[in-house]
Amino acid sequence: MTSERLKALTDGVVAIVITIMVLELKPPAGDTPQALLALIPVFLSYALSFIFVAIYWNNHHHFFLLTPEVTGAVLWANLNLLFWLSLIPFTTSWMGEHELRAWPAAVYGLSLLACSAAWHVMQAAIIRSQGARSELRRALGGDWKGKASAAGYLLGVGASFVQPVAAVLIYAAVASMWLIPDGRIHRVVRAADREVERS
Repeated sequence: MTSERLKALTDGVVAIVITIMVLELKPPAGDTPQALLALIPVFLSYALSFIFVAIYWNNHHHFFLLTPEVTGAVLWANLNLLFWLSLIPFTTSWMGEHELRAWPAAVYGLSLLACSAAWHVMQAAIIRSQGARSELRRALGGDWKGKASAAGYLLGVGASFVQPVAAVLIYAAVASMWLIPDGRIHRVVRAADREVERS
């Protein structure tokens, strides 16, 4: 089957995840700047999670440029990813409301690690469905960013019990790595377009 329904479902779930996260930003109890400043940890948690969800949505769009057809395994792998993404509002809220305490910061990191693992499962399912000449495999190469991300989340989880602020900085560093434009997919798409033009 084509990937259009899978992409539409993913777009809808991502929109709901972002909506739930922003609804967790409650107005301050007071009417002073100090009351507003008390919400900074909650806002920073929201901003970091928004960036992560946006990264997943952006990369999902790029992956499926090379995946016009999907199998049942890819559908289930995508649903697995959406399940873990849907937990990000919960872990974001817990971390933000408890001002970067150890367990909330660690559970937040574990939720990011679970999303990363689910992404790799989906990636493997797509590559397996495409066979030996998988365009996605060719585009990804060694996938050093994916491996470094998982290592960063593990490091952050460990750091949560030593210095939670350091853990959040590690999570932010992982996010910043993905904000740098990644041209791997587009290079393969452009190469395929050039081959079609020549034929």
